[in-house]
Amino acid sequence: MKHITIGILAHVDAGKTTLSEALLYSCGSIRKLGRVDHKDAFLDTFSLERLRGITIFSKQAELMFGENLAVTLLDTPGHVDFSAEMERTLGVLDYAILVINGADGIQGHTRTLWRLLKQYEIPTFLFVNKMDQDGTDHDKLLEELRKVLDDGCVELVFKESAINLSQSQEEGQLSFDSLDALAMCNEVMMEEFIQTGDISRNRIVDAIANRCVFPCFFGSALKLQGVSELIRGVIHYADVDYVTSAPFGARVYKISRDAGGNRLTHMKIMSGTLKVKTLLNDEKIDQIRIYSGTNYSMTGEVSAGQVCAVTGLSTSYCGQGYGICTDITQPVLEPVLNYQIILPEDVDVYKAWKDIRQLEEENPLLRISYHEASGEIHIQVMGEVELDVLKAVVLERFHLDVSFGMGSLVYKETIDEVVEGIGHFEPLRHYAEVHLLMEPGKRGTGIQLETNCSEDILERNWQRLILTHLAERIHPGVLTGSELTDVKITLVTGRAHTKHTEGGDFRQATYRAVRQGLMKAKSVLLEPVYEYRLEVPASCAGRAIADIQKMCGNFDGPDMEGDMAVLYGTAPVATMSGYQTEVNEYTHGMGKLFCSLKGYMPCHNADEVIAHIGYDPDADTDNPTGSVFCSHGAGFIVPWYQVEEYMHMQSGIVLNTGDYTDEESINERNDIHSGVNSVRRNSQSGSGSHMSIGEDEIREIFERTYGAGSMDRKFYNKNDYDDYYNDYDYENNHNAKEGISVRDNYSSGVSDSKYQKHAKAPKKKEQYLLVDGYNIIFAWEELKSLSEVNLEAARGKLMDIMCNYQGYKQMNLILVFDAYKVQGNVGEMFDYHNIHVVYTKEAETADQYIEKLVRTIAKDYEVTVATSDGLEQLIVMGGGARRMSARNLKEEVERMEQEIRDKFLC
Repeated sequence: MKHITIGILAHVDAGKTTLSEALLYSCGSIRKLGRVDHKDAFLDTFSLERLRGITIFSKQAELMFGENLAVTLLDTPGHVDFSAEMERTLGVLDYAILVINGADGIQGHTRTLWRLLKQYEIPTFLFVNKMDQDGTDHDKLLEELRKVLDDGCVELVFKESAINLSQSQEEGQLSFDSLDALAMCNEVMMEEFIQTGDISRNRIVDAIANRCVFPCFFGSALKLQGVSELIRGVIHYADVDYVTSAPFGARVYKISRDAGGNRLTHMKIMSGTLKVKTLLNDEKIDQIRIYSGTNYSMTGEVSAGQVCAVTGLSTSYCGQGYGICTDITQPVLEPVLNYQIILPEDVDVYKAWKDIRQLEEENPLLRISYHEASGEIHIQVMGEVELDVLKAVVLERFHLDVSFGMGSLVYKETIDEVVEGIGHFEPLRHYAEVHLLMEPGKRGTGIQLETNCSEDILERNWQRLILTHLAERIHPGVLTGSELTDVKITLVTGRAHTKHTEGGDFRQATYRAVRQGLMKAKSVLLEPVYEYRLEVPASCAGRAIADIQKMCGNFDGPDMEGDMAVLYGTAPVATMSGYQTEVNEYTHGMGKLFCSLKGYMPCHNADEVIAHIGYDPDADTDNPTGSVFCSHGAGFIVPWYQVEEYMHMQSGIVLNTGDYTDEESINERNDIHSGVNSVRRNSQSGSGSHMSIGEDEIREIFERTYGAGSMDRKFYNKNDYDDYYNDYDYENNHNAKEGISVRDNYSSGVSDSKYQKHAKAPKKKEQYLLVDGYNIIFAWEELKSLSEVNLEAARGKLMDIMCNYQGYKQMNLILVFDAYKVQGNVGEMFDYHNIHVVYTKEAETADQYIEKLVRTIAKDYEVTVATSDGLEQLIVMGGGARRMSARNLKEEVERMEQEIRDKFLC
């Protein structure tokens, strides 16, 4: 028995779900023919679907076409607002049935569907529905299909009128007119038809599979007219061979949850077999379900060609490939509207965001984001109808009665020139540098990633990690903070350190390289545009042309079709939204406007949009544009426009030589661009995974930093240099030998093009020390041992130590403990002798509390954060705070105790 997967697609109200019901009924899968208007359709299982009479979620049904063909039918949404749900099914279809409304002809969304089917290379059958309605014209519709869609649209008519679907049919039963039309589709069938007067089944099967022929059937699904002929056409001419003996491969097309809240991963087995208890990416398959409507049966094994839902996978995602299958590429259809989700009062925003993000698993294009600075949750959607569905789903699943703010368009950004982005991340005991070549890409290509870096310079595992970091997130642009797209990014060079580089270091260096490149490049703001077809009476053509021009659109035509003038072209979504109402008014209901999203093009009013959004890339602390370098055992921030002066690797490319013409001048310019005047490390020797520094370079470094004779410190070799480089002296970080650290110069507004080394120290600010309590407890051995016996005693011991430390240092000390797992906890803050103690509220970690506090007070006070969490150190440093490790704090406490003994107890 053969298995094939068929998807049913259509513009809304074409009768797609009605056809699905007719197929199920004709094949004996259901006993009663349901109807959309009666709210009892077998595949409309969601309450809102029955209420509105539209399909919102794709559904699976199992049925038999004849005796030997098992069909998995995927009924997809027809409304444009839910087209992303439809597109996700295309990656697992063997064939498609495109339903055309015979009363309305080919509509705007139908053209979009046809373009998608072509892009995904899916063989397609067409069913022209509602032919029982008055005014439908069979010949005119067939001609329209050939003209608008493809010349290969051929009506298949069988000789016999009586059809027994339980028996396979013999070949040679097509009418002469059908064979004659098929012969016109390619030369091979033409030659066979001329020689034999017939065309073999295999020829027709190949022509359909290769999208040279698109079989057409006419009828009425509601009255079961033409449905049997469609089934017979599929039995005869749909043929797919799956190999169960091949290595396993599967593709995920949907994530959902059942009534019990179990996470379901819907997938198509593309090759091989899948059994219960199999491990996929280290996760075990618990159940395999075969769904048909809301009902399902469990099985222990599925083979190639079958569609199933499995439980047990928590990290799967839409479009994911398992085994030999690769992931599906970026979807064609994308949301163009952005809305703020307004929560009820007294609801924890962060907790609500984590709950609602479940919906993003099921529909990745929702792109639900939490803006911590404003405390807002935002969501991207296709249209306003989708908002009603989301409101109902959120209420049903999470018991939150949400509303939505004013919508805004989703913009994107790209670049218009080639640029090199450089990112460096080198706080204490961390090291990574990344150089990226960023080039403009073709419209609609998204982000393309490549590497052109020798493994002699940077090892393969680091290169793969950098590419992973580039692909794992949406990179914000620098004009409006919108998503970066249509850019080719190539890794050209980079550096790691054998001792100090960790995976997170390359994440930071990579993100900063992208941002630094964008700050240097000429960025372009992109807006969504519609592809439209406008039909108006000939007398209204002038008004239509004027409107299109006013909306900053372009047009071809007008073409005359009878008494109607037809214009087609593109126009911005921002200007064309709502134009259908105007068309109805000035054409007195005779005009028609069909719009489908074409993609993104340069914004027609970019300056106005940029000014309105008011995005400041330098103020975006979550996406820093500068890099972090190290000096005197402490990290300092270098702004994006000075990174080239401090970078350690030579430039991976030569760009914009400008006025330099002779070879010597170009070499001079490249030397400057490559950071020869900064602290250099040899990028040409070794594997690139360690720093190679000779005695001469060490001497140069120290004499630049401390002046002539500084080698008296006797740092004679690289090992001695590394010992100094890695020795973080907290006291020296506060009282640098020059009077102020490099980072202090930058933070206090020094305007010199190079950081001044001997600037006058700024007025001392009031000091705050924020301590991550549990991080310190589990980092100090004596407290860790005590916590294993009594955690409360360990907390009390740390509080007493901090009281003693504060009394000696005389700073404001805030000790923060996690309490985010305590259900219903509202948080607590109290004074313990001379320090402040904080227990965080439910769903708020100590890290989050400290980060927020740093952003609040770092501008006015000198803030230090004590934690050994590397990521937390990076975040607070970006927020303007100093960082101190748990080891450094312990050394400080021990130094304090020694000083107390020496000064007061002797």
